Amino acid sequence: MFNSMVIPVSDLDSAKKLYGALAGEPHTDTAYYVGYNVDGFEVALAPGDNGVGAPVLYADVPDLDAAREKLLAAGATEKLAPQQVAPDVRICVLTDADGNPIGLRG
Repeated sequence: MFNSMVIPVSDLDSAKKLYGALAGEPHTDTAYYVGYNVDGFEVALAPGDNGVGAPVLYADVPDLDAAREKLLAAGATEKLAPQQVAPDVRICVLTDADGNPIGLRG
């Protein structure tokens, strides 16, 4: 269900050295996203503040709006409203009652 984790970093070059020592060479290395495939799980570094203040574990869902509504009805709180991050990709971040982030990507 959860397919990726995005880690906000303040120094992308230093983070690439650190995470690269563990995960190897990234499959994507841009100024705004560095991605590693770790046994089929995506670990990504993203520079700057992600609006959440913590790494976010993302679940890929076929219908972002439906999954978001289902979690909100179950008691989640919206932290980051749905936004377009790539031509075919939208994300949002909700939190559970303890403030833990739950990311949705669809």
